[in-house]
Amino acid sequence: MKISVLINNYNYQNYVLEAIESVLDQSVQVDEIIVVDDCSSDRSAQVLQDFVLKFARIGDLGGRSCLDLARIELILKDKNEGQLAAFQDGFKAATGEIIFFLDADDLYQSTYIETAINFYQNNQNCDFLFTSAELFGNENRIANCYDRTRDLGYSKISTLYRRTWIGHRTSTLSMKRHVLEQIFPIPYLEDWRIRADDCVTYGSSIANAHKFYLNEPLVKYRVHGNNGHYGRSKTRSQDYFQQYEQAIDRLFQFWMSKFNPASNIDQFALIEFHSIPHPTRQELDTFQSIIRCTKLPKIRRGFMLGLAYLYFLCHRNSR
Repeated sequence: MKISVLINNYNYQNYVLEAIESVLDQSVQVDEIIVVDDCSSDRSAQVLQDFVLKFARIGDLGGRSCLDLARIELILKDKNEGQLAAFQDGFKAATGEIIFFLDADDLYQSTYIETAINFYQNNQNCDFLFTSAELFGNENRIANCYDRTRDLGYSKISTLYRRTWIGHRTSTLSMKRHVLEQIFPIPYLEDWRIRADDCVTYGSSIANAHKFYLNEPLVKYRVHGNNGHYGRSKTRSQDYFQQYEQAIDRLFQFWMSKFNPASNIDQFALIEFHSIPHPTRQELDTFQSIIRCTKLPKIRRGFMLGLAYLYFLCHRNSR
């Protein structure tokens, strides 16, 4: 199973080498690290070039094998296009079967890759995996999405009809190659200069990826006051939120055209709900609201609502 890690960097000269080191220091080696510098205005490009050239010239491998150097590829862009463009440029260069994402200001715990790969191997139907995160720096806490590791099933219908967002921060995400092959390329680069993980998260659901959540803080998310999105909600204007909603609308219209889902796909909401082994009450409410809005005969809708509730009672997440 070939593993690629995509690191996107913009003006993080003080952090990016530490991010790379955290990948090199994994308990199991990855096959390649693709670092995309998005035409940083600081010294990032020089820092990255020096990092590779230093070891190549002096032979100072820091206790690592020469293979570590061969696994690092730098993409130094001559135009700043934002995070989504960096994702897509990195993916074009990647050859791995499993793609991991890492923001240049974050870090991997030393056992992250090993734990994630074991999870994929033990759950062959897993297409998309995300973990909890340990926040550090200006804020120290564990950011969990759920209170346990969960099989989240499929979420195509709930995402199309209720824009369900099932994922976490960029650096906690990994997925099989075929998922990204379906959702990339996305043309709206200007819309997604930041928050491009939303494209990956929404898109993977619409591409019918089977999602899992691993409740272990295997990624360290750095809070430093200059994060591209985190911690800025209080300073965002109403115009920003309106522009974001418009960007989401364009994104969904693009995927609706690309994937061309059947107009009556909502009638399969019950089947999708049954793909979640232990649903929460919120998930039940989401799928029942979709069923209520279908154009199916009233009797059939009532039957489906009853089956959804019965399934929930028999399989619900008790915590």
